[in-house]
Amino acid sequence: MTPTHRTLTEKLVDPILATSPATPRVTYYDDATGERVELSTVTLMNWAAKTANLVHDEFAAEPGTRVRIVLPAHWQTAAVLLGCWWAGCEVLVGTSDEQAEIAFVAEPLLQAESAAAALDADELVVLSLDAFGKPAVALPPGATDYATTVRLHGDRFMPQRIDAAAPAINGRSISEVADAARAAATERQITDADRVLSTSEWDDARSILTGLLAPFAAGASLVQVSNPDDASMSRRYEIEKITVDLR
Repeated sequence: MTPTHRTLTEKLVDPILATSPATPRVTYYDDATGERVELSTVTLMNWAAKTANLVHDEFAAEPGTRVRIVLPAHWQTAAVLLGCWWAGCEVLVGTSDEQAEIAFVAEPLLQAESAAAALDADELVVLSLDAFGKPAVALPPGATDYATTVRLHGDRFMPQRIDAAAPAINGRSISEVADAARAAATERQITDADRVLSTSEWDDARSILTGLLAPFAAGASLVQVSNPDDASMSRRYEIEKITVDLR
């Protein structure tokens, strides 16, 4: 019997975790820095579990807790999103102006206008997004550094039961988002055999749904590129064996 009362993370990732745990799930490039990081399903979910434990243990997050995300597309952002959903939190992105209890903000964006609402959250977590895991250089008073704190938490998480009607992203329910991700994968003919290339910014609900969740819903591998360089992108098709281009 299919389990019920699952979080969005479980709905989308459990099937691929069961069938292909060691398969590369996210391959992240930043063409501006030369960074390349590849995470298997298991490794990505270990980071997600650490994030879920962080928000639960450090900030008493529970199903329904609202989490503001001001992060660029990045492998750590994928872990943060999956971790927050695993803990049953509602993610707020883009123009949503609801007050959040917790906010995750990239250090380079702390002064940006898009971070203004996040800075009013009860708890602020700052990500340096450094390729070597270095902590943020200048934390605001009372803020938590993600790189140093998340490592202290376990890589297993026991989620609470949650209703499928609970909000997952900007008020949209878990079931609605999961169904939309599957529909987007079907529309773009993404299968579990595909290597999907995306340069999406993940700066609103739609881009997260199509650029991150749709490949997961299909069981595909995602090749996410930031600051794409045209010359590098042409070579990447062969190197990464790209079969679907979401651009």
